[in-house]
Amino acid sequence: MILKPTLTNAVLLCLLATAPVLQASNSEPDSTQSLYQQHCAACHGSDRIGVTGPALLPQNLGRLSEEDAESVIRNGRPATQMSGYDEVLSDNEITRLVDFIYSEPDNDLDWSPDAIKASHRVPNPADTLDPFPIYVADLMNLFLVVEKGDHHVTLLDGDRMEPITRFPTRFALHGGPKYSPDGRFVYFGSRDGWITKYDLYNLRVVAEIRAGINMRNIAVSADGEYVLAANYLPHTMALFDAEDLSLMEVIPAARPDDKASSQTSWHSLEYQDSIPQKMESSRVSAVYTAPPRDSFIAALKDIPEAWEIRVVDDEAQVRRMETETHLDDFFFDPDYQHLIGAARDGKQGHVIDLDTGDTVATLPLPGMPHLGSGITWEYEGRRVMATPHFRTGAVSIIDMQNWKVLKTLETEGPGFFMRSHENSRYAWVDVFFGPNSDKVHVIDKQTLEIEKTLQPAPGKTSAHVEFDRHGEKLLLSIWDDEGAVIVYDADTLEELKRIPMKKPSGKYNVWNKTQYEEGTSH
Repeated sequence: MILKPTLTNAVLLCLLATAPVLQASNSEPDSTQSLYQQHCAACHGSDRIGVTGPALLPQNLGRLSEEDAESVIRNGRPATQMSGYDEVLSDNEITRLVDFIYSEPDNDLDWSPDAIKASHRVPNPADTLDPFPIYVADLMNLFLVVEKGDHHVTLLDGDRMEPITRFPTRFALHGGPKYSPDGRFVYFGSRDGWITKYDLYNLRVVAEIRAGINMRNIAVSADGEYVLAANYLPHTMALFDAEDLSLMEVIPAARPDDKASSQTSWHSLEYQDSIPQKMESSRVSAVYTAPPRDSFIAALKDIPEAWEIRVVDDEAQVRRMETETHLDDFFFDPDYQHLIGAARDGKQGHVIDLDTGDTVATLPLPGMPHLGSGITWEYEGRRVMATPHFRTGAVSIIDMQNWKVLKTLETEGPGFFMRSHENSRYAWVDVFFGPNSDKVHVIDKQTLEIEKTLQPAPGKTSAHVEFDRHGEKLLLSIWDDEGAVIVYDADTLEELKRIPMKKPSGKYNVWNKTQYEEGTSH
């Protein structure tokens, strides 16, 4: 039976988008801007950066087509307070609004430390919550399933493969939820910059804060004390106390023109209201936790550098490592000695020694590898890594001892996600892009060949596998509004059951994520 947790004020705010102002204009508004201010600004902000409703900026709407946006304005969005405007606005007005929200704003946008602090709320402080779960389950074999169809998350018992509860989230979660080291708390990040801390024992929101206007992802430190957010807008990272998400520091993603040597030195970077003209700034593509190094690693979009960040006496210290080119996506070897980054040109991967900051190898990886979805395993006494590609139907398998491509395995189309488990002989990769997106390949990790190709729901995209903690069962998403999570036997590949869900995307097992299981992304 699904438990229904009490909705706190913070959770209710998660549901709020705009309700239409039920007064049709008697005359054409002076401009589309005034049309927006009349009907949308109250919940989406006069500057479109979002308030209780999501931000309406091109960067934040990247995964919503203009056609879908028009449908939302016209018909509303299920499970939110966004009602339809079909009887309020004309076709022309709706079209103009869509054009407006997909256009770049005229003014520069910023999200200051004061704005971050003003967004902070703690409806259920962690120290006031019961330290024991309100349900019975293996707490290390829980799954969180993100349902993009109606912006909810289902908490799934990984032994019984039954839902425990389902709760609303902020609009457009991105980058995957991150667990505290003990698995009790989970932190969600949204494209709109919201970070939500949720207690998996009491099924309540603990705290929320908005780190930026457009955020890529978050990372939780290995000791569970800090949360770091990576922003596209503004060009910053924001550091928070993991206990209550209070702001500790805003780190500008910028470097001076002199590009002083930084491979082995650590610096503090203080936030200013605006980045000085002599400072080159960058969007932050992602941040990662590097547990053996007691640090974070940041990928920069617009500066050819990777940053390592340590928190010393509650203050961020940054070491900048220059790279040979702009790197968009990162992967790490198991001991976090090496970083593997995908070059912007989509043709190469660069291997960087994190101690020295030097590039030690270059890999031929045409077709833009999705390194963030890479996995590793033991093959003939050595460790290999494998990654799908965004732009070509291939999986690259790389020897991590000599950094050579061991094999390029042809698939039926470009893939997005790849998963396995230490206890499984198989690796799974989807064919997310192209006409064969309803298929998924099962690869034998010792023969390096495709063992089987499945087509679980013809005509509907199959994507993103996640194993249970034991590697005995796995979940696969049918990426559709009337979709499902399919449970498979990891050894026989037999389908065991289907759990209906609203466009389920990522699934995240507590054990695999907190123990850094080799078959899942980190």
